[in-house]
Amino acid sequence: MDGGKFRVHSEEVTKATHEALERRGITLDEIARIVLEMQLPYNDGLTIDHCIESVESVLRKREMQHALLVGIELDELAEQGKLSRPLQQIVDSDEGLFGVDEMIGLGAVLTYGSIAVTTFGHLDKNKVGIIRKLDTKAGGAVHTFLDDLVASIAACASARIAHRTRDLEERGMTFEDVSPEDTAPETHVEGAET
Repeated sequence: MDGGKFRVHSEEVTKATHEALERRGITLDEIARIVLEMQLPYNDGLTIDHCIESVESVLRKREMQHALLVGIELDELAEQGKLSRPLQQIVDSDEGLFGVDEMIGLGAVLTYGSIAVTTFGHLDKNKVGIIRKLDTKAGGAVHTFLDDLVASIAACASARIAHRTRDLEERGMTFEDVSPEDTAPETHVEGAET
């Protein structure tokens, strides 16, 4: 108990996050393909499975889960016309000067350091992979927040791989030498989640 209020269990939040991405048609593979494109030039032996593992680890971070749940909810409410004016029109049109969508995505990457921040900026500007499709507003769907959140996930997963690359280099290894499960040393620490 926290001040008399019940805390939501981590498993429930993780499940809700995955369900929200699925509901919006986003697969972990699509995000991992962005990560692979970003990191393959720097990492011998890097595979899509390493990238999927990194995406999954990022999605276990509460900051990312919370950002995704808030952003996806706002996109869905905008699609249903349930936001108040003028916010409804701003979110629905993804107004260029709005910036709150980018700030939520940027806030979620801060945990992974400056490499995640610069990668997020690159992905936000260049709209790589599924991010480009989300940014086009095809089919009447609202993805004002989701395109930036997918960029945030991919940036964080890329940063994790960059940091793992350094760890491997210091041991005289590359990604060719480790399975995807072994690229997340923090999962081998009791109590660690990401």
